[in-house]
Amino acid sequence: MTIASRFQNKSIIVTGGASGIGRASVIRLVSEGGTVLAVDRNADGLRETLALANAAAGYGGAVRSAQVSITEESEVRDSVQAFVQEQGRLDVLVNMAGILRSTHTTHTSFEDFMQVLQINLGGTFLFCREALPFLLETRGNIVNAASTSAFFGHPYMAAYSASKGGIAALTQALSREYLNRGVRVNAVAPGGISTPMVAAQAQAFPEGSDFTLLGHLSRPDRQFGEPQDVAAVIAMLASEDGAFMNGAILRIDGGTHG
Repeated sequence: MTIASRFQNKSIIVTGGASGIGRASVIRLVSEGGTVLAVDRNADGLRETLALANAAAGYGGAVRSAQVSITEESEVRDSVQAFVQEQGRLDVLVNMAGILRSTHTTHTSFEDFMQVLQINLGGTFLFCREALPFLLETRGNIVNAASTSAFFGHPYMAAYSASKGGIAALTQALSREYLNRGVRVNAVAPGGISTPMVAAQAQAFPEGSDFTLLGHLSRPDRQFGEPQDVAAVIAMLASEDGAFMNGAILRIDGGTHG
């Protein structure tokens, strides 16, 4: 529950809005008064997000949706421009869309490796590129989705870890590039969070996986965090409460990585 109105009269785009951390972020930002465009390929998931966000809306908050493939340049460009045309401004971009696959590295095809990079890193780049001209006008900000996998050894996730490491580097590069132009760029780095993507992954580790190598992905009591835990940090970073944070990558993992 929140009583804040930090995003009243703010226009926000959230990718990956059909489930997980993206959905939780849409709901949180709408509850604090934001007008949010939820972006995803999953039309059914977007409909569910809209219903939940509308029920939680406060301080004039509202939600829209757009079914977009984040690796298609024209779709990304059109969705950003249409939302800005409707709202007259863009204040925040939250990049949460992504995929997770696990396999033994020696069994990973180059095509699969590149597809994970294209979606996770490429999609984040495309939305940043298309949003930045509008964020420069409002002195807005970006929050990206890195991961603890970018900084710690997560076995059987070479492609995912590489993509998230790239997002961390992209975040810091953009934060420096726009340091004197008023746009802040930060990232969150979740660990074990209870999302549909993580639940599916728990059933999909490759045959022969050494599960003793995965112990730091959850707490000793096996407890995972919730998407709302991450959404709360995203809301802080994207609001004026995070005004002096730029180039930060905040680890959200319940202390499992020390």
